[in-house]
Formats: sequence, structure tokens, C-alpha cells
Amino acid sequence: MSKLPDENFRDSIATIDKQGKRSWIFAKIPKGKLYERRKLLSYFLLLFLFSAPFIKINGNQFLLFNVLERKFNIFSFPFWPQDFHIFVIVMIIGVVSLALFTVAFGRIFCGWFCPQTIFMEMVFRRIEFWIEGDRGAQIRLSKQAWDAEKIRKRIIKWFIFYVISFIIANVFLAYLIGSDELFKFITEGPLHNTKTLIALIIFTYVFYFIYISFREQVCIIACPYGRLQGVLLDDKSIIVAYDYVRGEKELGRAKFNKQEDRATTGKGDCIDCKLCVHVCPTGIDIRNGTQLECTNCTACIDECDTIMESVGMPKGLIRYASEDEIVKKEKFVFTTRMKGYASVLVILTGVFIGMLFLRNDVEATILHLPGQLFQHKGENISDIFTFKVVNKTEHDFNNVYFKLVSPKGTIKLVGIDHLMVKKQALTEGTLFIEINPALLEGDKTNIKIEVYNGKDLIDTETTNFIGPRSFN
Repeated sequence: MSKLPDENFRDSIATIDKQGKRSWIFAKIPKGKLYERRKLLSYFLLLFLFSAPFIKINGNQFLLFNVLERKFNIFSFPFWPQDFHIFVIVMIIGVVSLALFTVAFGRIFCGWFCPQTIFMEMVFRRIEFWIEGDRGAQIRLSKQAWDAEKIRKRIIKWFIFYVISFIIANVFLAYLIGSDELFKFITEGPLHNTKTLIALIIFTYVFYFIYISFREQVCIIACPYGRLQGVLLDDKSIIVAYDYVRGEKELGRAKFNKQEDRATTGKGDCIDCKLCVHVCPTGIDIRNGTQLECTNCTACIDECDTIMESVGMPKGLIRYASEDEIVKKEKFVFTTRMKGYASVLVILTGVFIGMLFLRNDVEATILHLPGQLFQHKGENISDIFTFKVVNKTEHDFNNVYFKLVSPKGTIKLVGIDHLMVKKQALTEGTLFIEINPALLEGDKTNIKIEVYNGKDLIDTETTNFIGPRSFN
């Protein structure tokens, strides 16, 4: 990016003053075409976010991230620890997608899709505007003594913020422990689920602290994505940008004077109204160029377009544009780097789809018990194994048994007369396998075992049978 004359702004952030204290951001109410589009998208995403953990397809929760029990559902597909490689592919696809969109369109995810931005700008800040008024009214209220009006407005705001934070915490908990467990917690009462209650209280106060106090600092300080964009952006990336070539011209920006023709005076189209700064939720001046605090929320675009229209100048002084478009008048092109990210994304998506089709709904694991030697059982050789059967479906398996396919032999379960595997559950145990020594290939023989539920073959597993060295 071209170097601007004064870059002292890069030495500090808008939310910290010269004494190192918090400088509160009082944003102007945004209005405009892009803001209305963001509202529609945000409400759709909020509806999805609040409903996803309560939607079930084939009995599976649509989205579940149960870290403690290592159960994950992605778009109703259940993932167990045995499917961790698929889950990793999903995460890599997400990272590559984010990188591709950042290279091509800047930090558009932050402004349009990030839950933090959506909650802050479309829920909490809109409630704040409703209670405390626009930017000027909020500044006056902040400086106002703690009289009845200020106390009333602050208590109402804090109470509503807390209620919404509590609701968000419940939804967040539904993603972590499952909606069924959440409803069970509600019906049984908090006294019977103290651990869940403690988690709910912690989540509530974390969200409450973020939206009542920390606010835009999450994007500026805590989130690493703003720093990542500095690595990914180049002169061809489409970002929310100020057209400084048009805005500054030869003499720079100046206040509007309807008596002069700015095209002949050499003054830039920017009338230095500073409304783009006042409307910014992170308090930056977009005219200073690309900054890590910018979330590409487009509020400055709407505000600048409104001002340009009111003074009779063309819109688009602040717009989605690349550095090359502003300086060289070049249109957006799909660069080699973007093609590289896109190719990797297509390959990873293909691998993921293939893994989904090859993935089994039932997975059995049979392993020789470590440290145990074979035994002689009459004419046969007996070996001991452990087994695990994972049922990823929403149906109980009521009659599970093992069948030794090759070589011929018998399988006996230890301590279990009738093996059952509940839905979305894991069953494990121990079994003995007996094989006639004449059928063994040596001290280590590869054996094939089929797992059935009634008459249905549900999985096939291979393992090694350890026998005496003397047999060939």
C-alpha cells in the first residue's frame, strides 16, 4: 500500500488514549444500503446460530462440539475419535477458505459473518442506541452526573444485556453438551446439575463482560485474524478502501464550500466531515489506509455515500476496492495466489466428500491384549483380545456377535451373554479366539473377523493371532 504522509496513527489504537487508559468508542448509528443488507444477513445467521443445536436430522443434532465426550456433529454427520482425521480435514478446509476469502476480499468475514461482530453491532449496540440514543446523546449521558435518568437507562441496559448473555450462554452450552442434555438440565433443575450450572454462570459472565465492557477490543486485541490479514493482503485484494487519489488530489481534503468548483481548485473530494470516523465501531479513520482494526463492516461506505450525495459529488469515495484499482484503475483479477488457494480448497473438499462416502456408520476394533500369551485349550490354541464397537447411528444394535471367517475357529465373549450396542454409544469388552494349530501359519497369523447385528453384516476387522513358533 502507498505510504501516507502522516502515519503516527499506527503507533496507537483508537480505543487507548495517550495516558494508556481506555477511550470509549461512541459510534454513530449507521444507515445505508449496505447496512440494511448486513442486517438481513445477520438476522439470518442469528436464526441459524440459535436454531442449529436444536435441529435434528436422522436423530443427530445438526451441530455439536462435545469436547469432553469427544462427540462432534457437523451438519448432522456424527464424528467420533475414530473419525478425527475427517474432523481435521474439515478444520483445514475452514482455514484455507478463510485464507482464500481474505486474499481476495480482505476481512469480509469479520464484518459480515463473525458472530462477535453480529452480536455486537446487530444486537447489543442496537439495544444501546434504542435506550441511550445516537452518538451525541451517548457522549452527553457518559459525562452526565449519576442522576435518575442515567441510573434508569444504565440499569435497563445492563439488565437486558445480562438476559441476552444468559440466553447466548444456554445456546453455547447446547453446542457443547447437546440440546437433549440442556433440556434435561432445565427439567431436573440446577441443584441436580451443579457442574453444568457453574459452566452456565461462567459462560454468561464471559459474554456479559465482552458486550458490556470489552466490546470492540475483542477484534482489536484478542482476535489474531486482524494481524493475519497483514500477511495475506496485497495490492490486488478487495478491501474497504478510501480513494485517496480522488479524495486528496493536489491540495488535499478541505471543508465543503458550495460556492467553489473543486474540480478546478485542485481540492480533493473529501470534505473532511469526519463522519466516517464517527460511524466506525472500532474508532479508526479509514482515510489513513488499511489498518488491523478495520473489520470491513462498510459503515463508513454508507456514511460517505450519503454525504457525497448530499453535496452533489459522485459516490464511492470510500468503497470496496483494491490498491491497484485506486492507483492504476485496474479491475479485480483472480491472481495466481488466489488460484493456488482455490485449487487446494477444491482438492481438500474432494478428499472430505470421499471420506464421508467411505466412512462406516459402525466401527469395530479388535486388538490382541498386550502382555498376554496364548494358551492350550484341548486340541486348540486360545488367544485373548479386546474389542470396541462404536455405533454412530441412531438405532440400537440388540444382537451383536462376532464370526471368525478365516481361518476357521470359535469366538467366546468374556462375561457377556448377549452383546448390545446402544445408539451413539461405544461398547467394549474381552473375547477369546480358539483355533486349531494346524490352521496357523506360524507365531503370527492374520485372522479375519466379521461383526454382525442379527443377520446384517455391520463391519469387518482383521487382527493378528499369536501362536507357538513351532507351528508353520
